[in-house]
Amino acid sequence: MTPADIASGLSGLRDYHLPEPVGWWPPAPGWWLLFGLSLVLGGLLVWRGLRRRRRAAAARQAERELARLRAALDGQGDPATFVRGLSRLLRRYALARFPGQRAAALTGEDWLSFLDAHGGGGRFRDGPGRLLADAPYRRTVTAPVAELAELVQGWIRHNREVRQ
Repeated sequence: MTPADIASGLSGLRDYHLPEPVGWWPPAPGWWLLFGLSLVLGGLLVWRGLRRRRRAAAARQAERELARLRAALDGQGDPATFVRGLSRLLRRYALARFPGQRAAALTGEDWLSFLDAHGGGGRFRDGPGRLLADAPYRRTVTAPVAELAELVQGWIRHNREVRQ
C-alpha cells in the first residue's frame, strides 16, 4: 500500500458523529412498573379515604341527631322523650358502626354490656347509662339526663375513631 492509497481510503471516512438522541416514548420497563405501582397505591389511598369518610358520616349524623335531641329537651323539657331518642340513636349508630355483630338483638344488661365493651368504660352498666335499661319504657323520667347525653356523645366519638 502506498501513501496515496491510504489517503484515498481515508478520504471516504466520515467525521465523528453522535448517536441519535434517546426518545421519551416508549418509556423503559422500570417507568411502566413505577406507573403501575403508583396507580395501585393511589387507588388504595382513595379507597381508604372513602371508607374512612363513609364511617365518619354515620358519626357526624349521630352527633347532629344528638344536638337535635338536646335542643328539643331544652325547648320541650321532656326527659322521657329525650332518653327514648338517645336509646334509638345509640342503637342505630351501633348497627351502622358494628354491622357484623348482633347489636340489634341485644336488650337490657346485654345491651349495656355491649356499649361498655365498645367504649363505655363501665359507665353504662354502673353509671348514668343505666337509664337506658328501663327509662325508655317509663312515662316519666326524674333522673338527670345531662350525664347520659355526655356519655352517649363520648361513646359516639370513641367509636368514630376505633378501627374494626
